[in-house]
Amino acid sequence: MTIPYLPLQRITAMHAAEIHEAVSCVIDGGWYLKGEVTQQFENDYARYIGTRHCIGVANGLDALTLILRAYMEMGQLCDGDEVIVPANTFIASILAITENRLKPVLVEPCLDTFLIDDSLIEQAITPRTKAIMIVHLYGRCAYTERIGALCEKYHLKLIEDNAQAHGCLYDTQAKTGSLGSASGHSFYPGKNLGALGDAGAVTTNDDELAAAVRSIANYGSSKKYEFDYVGRNSRIDEIQAAVLSVKLKYLDSDNARRQEIANYYIDHISNPLVRLPERSESVYHIFPVLTERRDDLQQFLTEKGVGTVIHYPIAPHQQRCYAHWNHAPLPITERIHSQELSLPCHQAMTDEEVMEIVRLMNEFR
Repeated sequence: MTIPYLPLQRITAMHAAEIHEAVSCVIDGGWYLKGEVTQQFENDYARYIGTRHCIGVANGLDALTLILRAYMEMGQLCDGDEVIVPANTFIASILAITENRLKPVLVEPCLDTFLIDDSLIEQAITPRTKAIMIVHLYGRCAYTERIGALCEKYHLKLIEDNAQAHGCLYDTQAKTGSLGSASGHSFYPGKNLGALGDAGAVTTNDDELAAAVRSIANYGSSKKYEFDYVGRNSRIDEIQAAVLSVKLKYLDSDNARRQEIANYYIDHISNPLVRLPERSESVYHIFPVLTERRDDLQQFLTEKGVGTVIHYPIAPHQQRCYAHWNHAPLPITERIHSQELSLPCHQAMTDEEVMEIVRLMNEFR
């Protein structure tokens, strides 16, 4: 049996007829940017997340970058201000900060959750700290009441990187993407809510921020040929919006299938060499396991026909582009990045594939 890590063709095929119809309507309609299809998706996604505003942009990195840029244009952030961010994250979280001439302050994650350790945040706050960026990594909610209290106590913006957690619940009333001041979303094809190319969005309840983000992303213009900001071109297109509108209808059921698979793994993988993630309300964009023998396990699974991915082999602070951090003492982050291996976990998997992976994981020695 060959089990690919993430067969996008199979995932797309689950709703192929509706996707083809939606794309054809856009093509035949002849309106490809800033049209009614995009507006409909933005309205639907804002309603789904639970915010007043959704602004479609080109990708998830742009979404985070535009949030910070808008706050700078609004005078609420300035060059050199500090933004607390988890050390264990995909590099886009940090790139958005440095691109805006802000200073990332890296905080270690909790080994049990892989998310920012809220017990370490307060000691990282200085007079220059103006925001906390939490990352709902691997599909699990990073927000805690302690983080909310710290933002209130120190008057900090709370920015969510929701690139990997579409539809994740904080509680029965609130989803990730609606918990902070603003949130950046990625619709990269491999995400739980994935487009057929690059796409992203910003969600917020802040009217002024929403208007600034929309304008900056449109060359700095809110009225044709009039430019209030030195802007950029970062817009979702009508075809991607059409695809996402179709897939949004199935997001909750797709996430439920991911959760079913993840819970089966947690209940049935019993190899002492492997550390499984805690059971949680995660939407399991990624199912991460830790093992000191990661390379051996990956090779074993590859030889048995199972695809895996490492998220991520090199921590952000060890990358060449951030050489000044290369010797920073971040042992928990480094342990995660040296031991993490992601197993297949997606809505198109069959029960037979799931059971075969469990069998092989328990067979590994």
